[in-house]
Amino acid sequence: MTFLDRRLLGFRAIDVLLFLVLVALILGVYLAKTLAGRERGQIATVEREIAQERDRIVLLEAEVAHLERPERLSAMARSYAGLAPASPGHEIPPEGLADALQSPQPSVNAAPAAVAAVPPPPVETETSTVVEDVPAAAPAPEPKP
Repeated sequence: MTFLDRRLLGFRAIDVLLFLVLVALILGVYLAKTLAGRERGQIATVEREIAQERDRIVLLEAEVAHLERPERLSAMARSYAGLAPASPGHEIPPEGLADALQSPQPSVNAAPAAVAAVPPPPVETETSTVVEDVPAAAPAPEPKP
């Protein structure tokens, strides 16, 4: 008589062993389905959140398109800041840029600037001595083209 033919509580040992395997399989399938259902629920939640975010992105893009309309921006510039498009009289041809840079025209909105003659900082020479007798209003050298 072998181990599998022995009787335990009126059942053969092989029957008891197969019943335990069957119970283990049933529990394993139950746990797998439970975990899969939980994961499925989490995936559905994330997909809903993604859909809501996509809807929100579409709404925000529409709002940006509305706020960036050129006619709206130009109306705001005129009403709030008093800005207007540049008239042709304010444009300078490329040939006249050098003259405009040398003799700047005063702006209507510009406040008068107080120009104070600030002496340049002391210059150190090669021997690390400070030269104090630098003139206060030394002209800046012109850049070479």
